[in-house]
Parts: sequence; C-alpha cells; structure tokens
Amino acid sequence: MTVREGMLVLADGSTFEGELIGAEAPGGVASGEIVFNTVLSGYQEVVTDPSYAGQVITFTNPHIGNYGVNRRDFESGRPFCRGIVVRELARRRSSWRATNDLDALLTAHGLSGIAGVDTRRLTRLIRETGALPGAFGSADEATLQAAATAERGTEGVDLVAEVTTPRPYRIEGTGPFRIVAFDFGIKRTILRELAGLGTVEVVPAATTADDALALGPDGVFLSNGPGDPSQLRYASEAVAALIGQVPVFGICLGHQLLARAIGATTMKLPFGHHGGNHPVRHLATGAVEITSQNHNFAVDADSLAGRAELTHVNLNDGVCEGFRLTAAVAFGVQYHPEAGPGPHDSRYLFDDFASAMDRSSRRRPASPAPTVPAAPAVASADGRSEPVGLPLPAWDGVA
Repeated sequence: MTVREGMLVLADGSTFEGELIGAEAPGGVASGEIVFNTVLSGYQEVVTDPSYAGQVITFTNPHIGNYGVNRRDFESGRPFCRGIVVRELARRRSSWRATNDLDALLTAHGLSGIAGVDTRRLTRLIRETGALPGAFGSADEATLQAAATAERGTEGVDLVAEVTTPRPYRIEGTGPFRIVAFDFGIKRTILRELAGLGTVEVVPAATTADDALALGPDGVFLSNGPGDPSQLRYASEAVAALIGQVPVFGICLGHQLLARAIGATTMKLPFGHHGGNHPVRHLATGAVEITSQNHNFAVDADSLAGRAELTHVNLNDGVCEGFRLTAAVAFGVQYHPEAGPGPHDSRYLFDDFASAMDRSSRRRPASPAPTVPAAPAVASADGRSEPVGLPLPAWDGVA
C-alpha cells in the first residue's frame, strides 16, 4: 500500500504530520472545524452522523477501524463531516458483521482523512483553546495554513440546509401514534426508536407549523442537526407555533430550537460535547445517566427562568442538558437518548414522549389519516428487520 504523506495545520499555526487515508481531497486540501470525540467504538455511526457537517472529527481512541463497516450502522445516507483524524487506522477488519473497511467507506464517499497524528496532543490543544478551524491534505504547509485561516467554522452558518431531506417521506411504524419528525439532520437510530411508537412522517427542516399540523400528528419530534441554532429562525418560528398544539420532544439541535422558540438563548461551547460517556444528572430523581452527545452549542440555563424548568444537568461542566416547559407539553434534552452509538440509560425519554402523546390524544378528536405515500420498503443487509420506509445508504460496502 502506497503511503501518502500529509499534514494537518490549525488556524493558530499548529502543525501535525501524518499519512493520508480515504479519498484525495480536491486540490490536496480538506478543511473544517476541528473537534474531538471520545467514543471507544461506534466510529461508523459518528462519521455518518449529519450533526458533524462542517467539522473534522478527531477520534481520541487511538485504534480506529478494527471491526470494519457495514450497511446497517450508517446513521445517514452518506457522511456529511469534512474529514477524520486518527492515531492509527486498523490494518485489517475483524467482525462477522463487516462488509468492508473504514478506509473504503471514506474513499467511496469522497471523504478524506489523516492517520498517524498525535491525537493526544491535538485533543489537549483543543481543550485549552477551544475548537479551531483547520486544514489537512497533501498540499504544502502555506496552502494548508491559508485554508485553515479562511475556514468559517460552524458559528453563524446554517448547516441544516445541507443535511435535511429535500421532500417528506413516511416510515410505517408498529405503535399507535402518528408523529411528525422535523429533519434537521436526523439519525436512522432515532427513526427506529420513533417507528416503535407509531407511523413517522419525516418532513424537511423548513416545513411550516401549519403544514406539520395538517398531517394530523399526535406529537412532533425535533431532531438533532449541525451548526448554529441562531441561524435557523424559520425553524424556531415553526416550533413556537406548534407549542401548545401537540406534545413536542426535541433532542440536541431540536432541544436548542425549542429553547429559542420560547425566547431563551443559546451559546457556543468552547469545544462542545462529543462522545458516548458524558454524565448527566436527572434532577427529579437524582439519577446519573451516562449519555451520548454531539453538539457545539447549548442552551443558556439562566435564560429559561419563567419559561421552563431545568430537568437535566451535565456533571462535567454544569451545562443545561434538559428542560420542560411549564405552560405546555414540550420538553427537550441536549444529548442523544437513542444512543447510536452509546449507552441506553436515556431511552426512557421516548416512553415519556409516548405517554405525553397518549394523554394528549385522549383529549382530541381523531384526525383523518394523511395522504403522504410511504417510502418503498427496504431490507437490511445483515438480514435484520427494518421499519418500512427507513432510508438506507446507496453504498452497500460489500467487499
């Protein structure tokens, strides 16, 4: 295998040497906001999470790619991140579920990466200075430095437009409810969880409240997604009009948009929360949940006063991890209760959503079934059952 030498350069001038993996970047340059993720496994789910649009993912776990990749573990149709940084890429895969290697996935989707990097040093630098723009590739250092300096990052940018579905589609679920899910960058694991509650009507991010309510939902779900919630005024306005109409449940970016819809504010964290091991205290019970997280922005807890009550707090830095409205049936959490990847401590939140929809639907007359057609049924590559209409990637990854 031919070794392709490369370099990672940060906006502050820091440099890291390594070997290029995946696809060759156009002009020898790939750039984005450099963040780090602390998961020990689940690298395929991380790479294909749309919430990473605009970012380059540094994996703190030094050995990545050891169990390969497969079709079922995609969280979206393709990766939306700008690239990955690893200490060591596995030379061979070892898993009965694997159909190809991580490097093949990167190459097939035109995504670049760099291996052999001192990721411990890089992570410490990000923790000290905050997330930094950076660029890597085969170009010379001056070109990479210029690209890193010119990189906009994720603040003040609407990245949701890059990842949302272009048209509505339906997933036929097994439960009794009808759910409208706003796709701000929704993950397939979330769709699996929602399909267990009922039929899911997935709608584009710019869908209006009237159009969402016309689908006759028992509840509305606000998904995860990338970027700055302050740039999504169209979404927060739609959410504001939905509050009080049906139960609303938001996670990650959806949680932030729910906060902005009630007049609360959001802020950018120095280096965000990215990983599968973040401790969160549930204030009502005192229980500590180990959670999966991926966000650079958060809700200002003080701005919730008089509008909502704080329900969950991050034990590492005290950041707001959840709240519940006091005057309507609506709640949100900053982390990922579907945990793809990550622990399952927080799946009870989907049960809470189901209970809220059940109580609300008993007080409303039944609405007619909408006429949105279901997406065509698909079968899982490893033989496991999938909800009808759950999107699968076009790339099988079969060796």
